[in-house]
Amino acid sequence: MHPTSSLRSAAALAAAAAVLLTGTGGAAAAPTVRPAVTAAARPAAPVPPAAAVPPATLGPPAATAHSPYSPDSPYGQLRPLAELSAERLATGDLVAAAKWGTGSPVDDPAREQEVLDAVADQARRQGADPAATVRVFRDQIEANKVVQRGLYRRWGANPAQAPTRRPDLQKVRKQINRVNGALVRALAGSPRARSAPYCAPLLTAATVRVHQQRHLDTLHTAALARSLRSVCTGA
Repeated sequence: MHPTSSLRSAAALAAAAAVLLTGTGGAAAAPTVRPAVTAAARPAAPVPPAAAVPPATLGPPAATAHSPYSPDSPYGQLRPLAELSAERLATGDLVAAAKWGTGSPVDDPAREQEVLDAVADQARRQGADPAATVRVFRDQIEANKVVQRGLYRRWGANPAQAPTRRPDLQKVRKQINRVNGALVRALAGSPRARSAPYCAPLLTAATVRVHQQRHLDTLHTAALARSLRSVCTGA
């Protein structure tokens, strides 16, 4: 998945909507066009009406055990990946603030390897694919660095926007570790959804939803797309 394609592809969004509305893994069936019924042709007996379709203004239907929005559905399994990735990206702001003005580089190979080793071990213990998990977390790390570098440029150009307080980096890393654990569990619980041919459009729909809910700016939107590049393994 290209870093920005999930947010600008109308075709992908249309496909996602079709899958969600039909609740199936395949393409949505074309709507049936019913001919107009004249008074002369109208049957004497009343015809039972088709199932009512809720107005678009009501939003998506409530999740049920078998709905495309339920936690066990493909969309329900992929959306936490987008949500947790956005939560992890938010820690990039804290890491940047902790390092700002200290001369500490954005790249930290020792810490990055520590994270990758930890998530690989967690994946093995949960019966997930360690290699696939590491690929996703490499993207998570790179996306976090996209945020840090973007903020450095912003603060350098406008010092008035620079942080005035420095977060405790060790506490921030504990927060990152917590999100990492939740993300590993979400990956371990979604192998079928991530390998399905409709993963990309559903992940696109989830990403756009998270983007809207969190009111992400351009920097964090691009970073979120970057963080999810390896989630869909069947692409």
